[in-house]
Amino acid sequence: MIRTIQIGKYITAQGPLVRKLVNGLVVIRVGQKLVTGRPICKRVA
Repeated sequence: MIRTIQIGKYITAQGPLVRKLVNGLVVIRVGQKLVTGRPICKRVA
């Protein structure tokens, strides 16, 4: 499942979900690197 996370105030990253951490952060894979950040909630139109 592809997830979008927020890394900094203006930086986001998108990639396949690797795992969810206990503190609410999400780890995704971007290329060969693992990136951790806050998940961005889906908006309902």
